[in-house]
Amino acid sequence: MPHLYLVDGSGYIFRAYHRLPPLTNKHGEPVGAVYGYTTMLWKLADEVHKADGPTHMAVILDKSSKTFRNDLYDKYKAQRPPPPEDLVPQFPMIRDATRAFSLPCIETEGLEADDIIACYAKAALAQGWEVTIVSSDKDLMQLIEPGLDLYDTMNNRRLSAEHVAEKFFGITPMQLGDVLALMGDSVDNVPGVPGVGPKTAAKLILEHGDLEAVLAAAPAMKAGKLRDNLIEHTEMARLSKILVTLKCDVALPEPLDDLELKGIPDAPLRAFLDHHGFRSLLTKLDGVNGASPADPPVPQPASVPMEEDPPCDHDGYETVGDLDALDRWIAIARHQGWIAIDTETTGVDATRAELVGVSLALHPNLACYVPLGHGGSDMFAEVPPQIDRALALARLKDLFEDPSVLKIGHNLKYDMIVLGLCDEVGGIAIAPHDDTIVMSFDLDAGLHGHGMDELAATHLSHSCIAFKDVVGTGKSQRTFNEIDLKAATRYAGEDADVTYRLWKRFKARLPAEGATRVYEMVDRPLIPVIARMETRGIKVDRAKLAGLSTEFSGQIADLEKTIHGIVGQPFTIGSPKQLGDILFEQMGIKGGRKGKSGVYSTDVNELDRIAADKDLPGAEIAARVLDWRQLSKLKSTYTDALQAQINPATGRVHTSYSLTGAQTGRLSSTDPNLQNIPIRTEVGRQIRDAFVAEPGNVILAADYSQIELRLAAHMADVPALKQAFADGVDIHNLTAQELFGEVNRDTRGRAKTINFAILYGISRWGLAGRLDVTADEAQAMIDRYFERFPGINRYITETLTQVRERGFTETLFGRKTHFPRIKSKVQHERQGAERAAINAPIQGSSADIIKRAMIRMEPALAAAGLTDVSMLLQVHDELVFELPERDVEAAKPVIERVMATAAAPVVTLDVPLGIEIGTGASWGAAH
Repeated sequence: MPHLYLVDGSGYIFRAYHRLPPLTNKHGEPVGAVYGYTTMLWKLADEVHKADGPTHMAVILDKSSKTFRNDLYDKYKAQRPPPPEDLVPQFPMIRDATRAFSLPCIETEGLEADDIIACYAKAALAQGWEVTIVSSDKDLMQLIEPGLDLYDTMNNRRLSAEHVAEKFFGITPMQLGDVLALMGDSVDNVPGVPGVGPKTAAKLILEHGDLEAVLAAAPAMKAGKLRDNLIEHTEMARLSKILVTLKCDVALPEPLDDLELKGIPDAPLRAFLDHHGFRSLLTKLDGVNGASPADPPVPQPASVPMEEDPPCDHDGYETVGDLDALDRWIAIARHQGWIAIDTETTGVDATRAELVGVSLALHPNLACYVPLGHGGSDMFAEVPPQIDRALALARLKDLFEDPSVLKIGHNLKYDMIVLGLCDEVGGIAIAPHDDTIVMSFDLDAGLHGHGMDELAATHLSHSCIAFKDVVGTGKSQRTFNEIDLKAATRYAGEDADVTYRLWKRFKARLPAEGATRVYEMVDRPLIPVIARMETRGIKVDRAKLAGLSTEFSGQIADLEKTIHGIVGQPFTIGSPKQLGDILFEQMGIKGGRKGKSGVYSTDVNELDRIAADKDLPGAEIAARVLDWRQLSKLKSTYTDALQAQINPATGRVHTSYSLTGAQTGRLSSTDPNLQNIPIRTEVGRQIRDAFVAEPGNVILAADYSQIELRLAAHMADVPALKQAFADGVDIHNLTAQELFGEVNRDTRGRAKTINFAILYGISRWGLAGRLDVTADEAQAMIDRYFERFPGINRYITETLTQVRERGFTETLFGRKTHFPRIKSKVQHERQGAERAAINAPIQGSSADIIKRAMIRMEPALAAAGLTDVSMLLQVHDELVFELPERDVEAAKPVIERVMATAAAPVVTLDVPLGIEIGTGASWGAAH
C-alpha cells in the first residue's frame, strides 16, 4: 500500500536554526539552518526508509507570510516577529537542499503549509493510501483519522487520536478545530473567546457537541463571565473557527504520483554539499565509517595564517576562591600586558543586572572564573565559598583601570556598564580595551553575524556551551547566580577563553585587510562613549505617556463609533473581509481587488485610493479606518510599550545601542527602539514630548542637515550640488528647478523624494509607486536627473562595478560592507544587494562621521568647562543632550563645531556639514 510522508518544512527549518550555532560556509554566507536542515532531512529519510519503507514523500513550505487568513483578519499572526535576519537568506538554500535529495518542495501563494499538507493528506486517504505527517503542530492534529498519524521526530513518537484526547481533555481530532476556535491562539493571534482556555473549551465542546451548539446555548447558561464572553464574542469565535480550519479543497500543485520516493541521488546532493563545503556530509555520502553528520561546515579560511589552538579544556578552567589565587592571575596579566575578560550577571539589561562573577583568560585554556554573587536570591539558599566581593572588586578595579594592561572583551560595552555600576568601589572604568565583536564587524560586515557562538564556529571550528544548557529553560530556568560553581566555571571560562582566541586572529587581520583605520579611529573609541550614554538614559514622563495612551484609546473608541455610525451597523474594523464587504459590496465602490481567497484587499494603498476620491460613498469610511489603524499601532507600539521600558530605579529609559546591528555601520537601538519613533508627524512630536529634562535642565537636539545628500555631492563629485551646499541653496528647490523647470510645493516635494530615492538605488517601479506616476514617467524623471547630475550616475555605475569585482563597498573612512549576493542568479536577491551597495558608502560614511563627533564631544565639552552637559541619545543623524539652562549658549557653538568638523583631518570634504540645533523642556520641544 502506498505510504505518503508529508514533512512540515517550516517546523524543520526553525528547529534546525536553533539547533546549531550560526555557521558560515566557504562563500561567507550564513548556513547554520541549511546545515541543520540537511542533516535532519537526511536522518529522516534514512530512518523512515528502514522503519516504514515510505513510497512517497514531499516537503511542504510556506510561500510567504501573507495568506487568505490575513484577508479575513488583518491581525492574524500580526504580532509574530519577522524571521531572524541571518535566516532569511538561507530560505532559498534550504529549497536547494530539498531538491538536492530529489524531493518535491511544494509551496503555494496564499496558502499556509498546513493547508497544502491537508490537501495532500485528504487526496491520498481518498485513494486508500496511508499518510504520515512529520510534525507535532496542534493545528495538524485535526487531520488525524484511521490511516493518518503524525510523527514527532523531536521526541521520536507517533501521535494518534489517543494523544489528542490526552492533550485536550478527551477531545477527538474532529472536534479539535472547535476547541481551538474557543481557546484562541496567542502565537498566531487567533482571538478566540476571552477567558476560555483549553480545559474550558474542551468541556464546552464535549457537553454541547460543536462550536455552533455552544454559541446557541450561551444565552441559557448560568450568569457569569463565561456566558457574557460567549455572547459578546460570538462573531470572533466564528471567525476563529475559520482561521483554524485547514483548507483541504484546493487543487494539488503537483500530482500525488509525482511524489514517489526514488532514493537519494548522488550527483545533485554531492554538488550541493561541495558548494557549501559540508565536508562531513560529503564523507557520509562516500560511505566512510565514523563520519559524523553533526560536524559543522568548514569555515572560510582567515586571510592571515594562524597556528591552531588546542581544543577548549573546560575542566581545566580554575575557580578562583581566594585572594592569593586572584593576585596570581592579576600578576601574570600585568607581566604580559593583556587579559581577556567577561562578566556573568543575572540578566541581559546591563543597567538592571547584578554582577555574579568575572572570568579571565591569559592564553588558550588558561582561564578562570571569579565567583562574586552565587547562592541564589533565597535567604535559605546555600552560598558556596567565594572571595569577599568588595575586596575582589578592589583588586579587579586596579587591573581593569591599569593603562599598561589591555583588556579584551566581546561586546565589552555590556561589561563596561555592569562594572561601572559597582558602587562598592565607585565604579570600574575599563581602559584600554579591544572588543572582538566590533573587530569582527569591521572585518566582515555583511558576511555573517558577530555573536560569540557564530564566530567560534566560523573561525575556531568550536561549538560553545549553550547558555540554556547551563541555566535551563521555561519554568525550570534559573538565573546564573543559582548555578553551581563547576558548571559556572566551565561556561564563563569558555567565554573568556574563546574571546582571547578570536582576538588573536582579528588583531592580525585588521592591518592585513585594511580595517585598522575604521576600528581605531571610529568604532573602538566609541564603545565607552556609548556605555556612558546607556548608563545615563533619558528621563521619561510616565504621566504624559499614560495620558497619550488614554487619549489615543478615546480617539480610537470615537473613531469606531463614527465608522459604525456611517456604515449603519457595527462590524470588526480590524477584519479586512468585513471592511471589504462593506466598501465594495454594500457601498458599491468600483475597482476593488480580490485576492485568491476571494476577499477584497483593504490595504493602505487601497484605502488611500478610496479616501482620496471625496465623491465615493466610502471615502470618509476609508479615511477614518486609516486614522483608526494609525492610532491603534502608535498606542501599542509607543505610548503603552515605552511606559514598560522605564527603569523604576532611575525613572529613565536606558536604550541599548548596537555597534554591529546595521550592516552599514549605523548604530541601532533596542529596548526600546528609539529609532522608530515617527519623525515628522504630530503624533511623533507628542511622543517625543514625553522625553524630558530634569528640573533646571533643558534638552538640546543637534541634527545634521541633509548629510547623506551632502556626502553624495562630495563622493560623486557633482559640481552643481557642491556649489549649492556651499551657497546655502535649498537642494530640493535646485533639483525641482533642474527637473521640472519651476519650484512650487508639488515640484519641491517630488524633487525631495527623487533626491533620496536615487541614492537608495530605487527602480522605475519603486519611484512610480512613491510619486503616483506611471513607470515610464518615473524612468523619464530618473533619466533627467542623471542628465542634470551625471556624477550621480557615474558614482552608481562605478560603485556597482567595484562591488562586483571586490565583493564589498567602502566608506570614506575605509569601512567595508560585504555583499555576498551581488552576483546571485536569483534576480530579487541580486537587485536587493545592488540597491544596498549603492547606498552603503554614503550611509556608512554618514555613520562614521556622527560616531567621530560622539567620540570628540565629551573631551571638547570638558575642555570648555561644560562638564554638566550630558550626551544622552543618538537617533539617525541627531545627537540629543541634557544640560543646565545656564550652559545652553556656551554649549551650542562647541557642539556645532565638533559635529561640523568630525570628518577632519582623516577626510577633507568638498561640502560643509550643516548643523541644526534646538532646545526645549522636552525632546519634542527641541525640534
